[in-house]
Amino acid sequence: MNEITAKPVQDYLYSLLPARDEVLSEMEAEAAKHQVPIVGPAVGRVLHQLALMIGARNVFEMGSAIGYSTIWWARAVGDGGNVVYTDGDSKNAEKAKRYFQRAGVHSRVKVHVGDALELLSEQKQEYDIIFNDVDKEDYPRVLRLALPRLRKGGLFVTDNVLWSGKVTQKNPAEASTKAIQEFNRQLYAADGFFTAVLPLRDGISVSIKL
Repeated sequence: MNEITAKPVQDYLYSLLPARDEVLSEMEAEAAKHQVPIVGPAVGRVLHQLALMIGARNVFEMGSAIGYSTIWWARAVGDGGNVVYTDGDSKNAEKAKRYFQRAGVHSRVKVHVGDALELLSEQKQEYDIIFNDVDKEDYPRVLRLALPRLRKGGLFVTDNVLWSGKVTQKNPAEASTKAIQEFNRQLYAADGFFTAVLPLRDGISVSIKL
């Protein structure tokens, strides 16, 4: 993935970041070594901040991998808060559970292995935040599922909405790029959301439910 921000600016932003604890640092190293998709520390801080800003207590995360972003959410929701982890890979889930234990957030995280869209569709409650980081071809479907499962004033946050700049292509060949372009158009046009895109890392969209 190519960073959206110019490299000197990107390097400067990352130079400002406080050191992460042992668990997050280890996860970052593992992700780099094994090409595991994680949001990284700059975006992780944004996720944490968003949760703090709206006093989020319940977060539904779609596409959690080894649980890096899950830990940022879980620390933000605090004691008594709840984060739903979802991933289709049981090995990822088992690894994530060990990280949650070491990070001291295991009591705040409910781990589910399976299709994130199916799991979200089964939810009856409203969430403070839904975080979307699933397969990109599924993004338009996620949008339709997310709106009715957020509380008023809740946030729908999506990763990779600039997709290494490929969203600027007029006739993309990749299905993933086409899906993200369609998702972005629908998201900005949605009556129930007010949306902005943060051009950090690979692009993060933040939508508040009206």
